[in-house]
Amino acid sequence: MFKRAIFIVAASLLLTGCLLSPGKFTSQLKLMKDGEFAYSYQGEIQILALSKLAEMGDKTDDVFEAEDCYDENFDMRPCTTAEVNEQKAEWDANAEQREAKKKRQAQQMKAFMGGVDPSSPEAAEEFAQQLSRQKGWNSVRHVGDGMFVVDYAITGRLGHDFAFPIIEGMPVGSSFVTAILRKDGKVRIDAPGFAAQGAGNPMQGMMGGLMGLAQAGKTEDDEDKLPPLALPEGTFTIVTDGEILANNTDEGPSRLVTGSRALIWEISPRSEAAPTALIDITP
Repeated sequence: MFKRAIFIVAASLLLTGCLLSPGKFTSQLKLMKDGEFAYSYQGEIQILALSKLAEMGDKTDDVFEAEDCYDENFDMRPCTTAEVNEQKAEWDANAEQREAKKKRQAQQMKAFMGGVDPSSPEAAEEFAQQLSRQKGWNSVRHVGDGMFVVDYAITGRLGHDFAFPIIEGMPVGSSFVTAILRKDGKVRIDAPGFAAQGAGNPMQGMMGGLMGLAQAGKTEDDEDKLPPLALPEGTFTIVTDGEILANNTDEGPSRLVTGSRALIWEISPRSEAAPTALIDITP
């Protein structure tokens, strides 16, 4: 029952579009008054739908597990043979319904993955090739269990809103970083993907809860252990010569030799507040 509960949580992550999680990374956003804009992300990104968690969750309906039984005081007790047989008969009767549900979920996941079938053995490499076609993705390498090591960098002028990551064919879910350009020249930067827990990133909160369940239910049997799940750990830096109107760094802005200033957030699995800043880049 423990494993089934974990995979119910995992399925909710997958089917609500919560697919991406940063791992170890270094990221920088540059915003200058002359309009210069640059963003980079080097490090890990985990695609939950391509992890062993998704594969293991897919198998939970293939094997019967008896539900817990309780006495009149709602205390757990051993199930009788008759109770187990009754549960098994009901489970067998719902076989077609489970199969139909699995097919629907497979189609949903394929749609979420931009047409890539996550159950295919080539899915990870196909996804890496798909990302490599997009501008900015200089290097995308799958290292196993849905974990990719990427080198992303893009430059230009900030004439519109920006979000990272945006993946062709995949619905936009929780972004790691967004830069929202206001009409008065102010830019609001939020990095909800870099909050490991708390209210900053609902996905990471669910991921953290999932890992907590895993730790609580560990046994010596490897089959009862979840595969590693990524949590953000790294550094996010904003460099600007604009006026920093607000930010939630611990130390505030530091001056660089170029005359610009830097806001630096050190992110760990214990970080609760998502990085945020408001910067005026009016010339």
